[in-house]
Amino acid sequence: MRNLCRMWPFLLLCLLTVAGCVEEEKFPTAAGDRLTFSVDTLKMDTVIAGRTSVTRSFAVYNRNHDGVSITNVAFANDDPDGFRVNVDGVSVGRELDESIDFRKGDSLTVFVEIRPEESGRDDKVEHRATLVFTLANGVRQSVVLQAWGQDVIWLKGYHATGPDERLDAQRPYVIEDSLTVDAGATLRLGPGVRLMFGSQALLRVDGRLLCEGTAERPVVLRGDRMDMMFENQPYDRISNQWQGVVLTASSRGSHLDHTDIHSGSWGVRIEPADDDAQEERLRMENSVIHNVGGHCLEATASKLLVGNSQISNAGGNCVRLLGGDAQFIHCTIAQFYPFDGLRGAALRYANADGCPLLGAMFINCVVTGYSDDEIFGEWESETAAFNYGFQNCLLNTPEIDDDPNVLDNQWDRTGNEVSRAGNFTGFNLDWLIYGFALDSRSLAIGAADASVTERYYPYDRLGRPRLDDGRSDAGCYEHVDE
Repeated sequence: MRNLCRMWPFLLLCLLTVAGCVEEEKFPTAAGDRLTFSVDTLKMDTVIAGRTSVTRSFAVYNRNHDGVSITNVAFANDDPDGFRVNVDGVSVGRELDESIDFRKGDSLTVFVEIRPEESGRDDKVEHRATLVFTLANGVRQSVVLQAWGQDVIWLKGYHATGPDERLDAQRPYVIEDSLTVDAGATLRLGPGVRLMFGSQALLRVDGRLLCEGTAERPVVLRGDRMDMMFENQPYDRISNQWQGVVLTASSRGSHLDHTDIHSGSWGVRIEPADDDAQEERLRMENSVIHNVGGHCLEATASKLLVGNSQISNAGGNCVRLLGGDAQFIHCTIAQFYPFDGLRGAALRYANADGCPLLGAMFINCVVTGYSDDEIFGEWESETAAFNYGFQNCLLNTPEIDDDPNVLDNQWDRTGNEVSRAGNFTGFNLDWLIYGFALDSRSLAIGAADASVTERYYPYDRLGRPRLDDGRSDAGCYEHVDE
């Protein structure tokens, strides 16, 4: 009895503690209680119709003085518009079996995905739903869910076999395996055509490819992921999202005009011809190859003309020439690849035994990048031709003053008022956006040979006149005072 009396204070303390815990577990949900949300509107990415999006989420917080009880979570008007939602392990779309009790200071995560149905429209279609949270005090609060669905045309195992096949702009085309232009066939891609490739898909050209874009409606070749890797970085700005374009040994006469090729494992690869014919393998004008894991443009023993084009940001080299006969006029070749410090050079050209470099000519171009030297000529064979030339360019390489093949150039040195990335105004490294418009202080301004400009490209890649001020700028973009 004496021992029991001694234990009464301890037992009383335990009872008070239990009573306090029971009190803490109450969820009275006072009249003024409200939930706090991490977003008012959850904005999701564009999703291909028939595919399920990545899962996104937002948080719900209880910042009241006590616990609250959520009695229901439902879509307004019972309309999910393709969205699927999970709250605290419960799938939204039916009445909650029991309330979600929510302690003071706690949070819960809401997971959202969408699988949009086909709309029958060519343009993106907005999907919007309102998710309503009802508290035990009768308060109703909502979060808007927003995404876009895109109908596409699926191409599987597609071969262009005819002498003049054509794909025209409607909705995007999605290639999950590969697209092939057979030997002797021609595939035309009309203005505004978008080809979106799966991660292992490529465009193989055994015949001829004609991309007929315009400044307003370019032809676009890209990966098929339309979602975001991070909040400010869509997968479309990340390299290695698909394979690339291959012009094989039998391919002749391809022409890319106003074509945007980006974010592949490589850009355009031209394999050596299967005979000794000196036909032009590729003409690329007013186009972009940007942000690839390997080489942007790689050509072996091939004849090509590249004009008024941007070739930029490669894990390998932006331009890689082995032998052949190549002309580059009014091009911006820029190596600012962000994903690998061991990236290649802006320009690398070479000869080899049996692979003469008949010509590697650069006129009115900008060739630059992060490194001290972005241009490498490699004379690998003493018996094969090794012909090159640079005229009226801005070049990021040690200055050359005793080579008759290098004439009237500007040198992109750190001592200039601006140099390297400073030549351009449109870089946003946080968002992986690279614009190559010229800064007003760049030595590329006025550096071009105006007679060459007038003959070949009197308008820049965006269609702006070059010669209105009586001079012309190097690169594919004419400087415009804003």
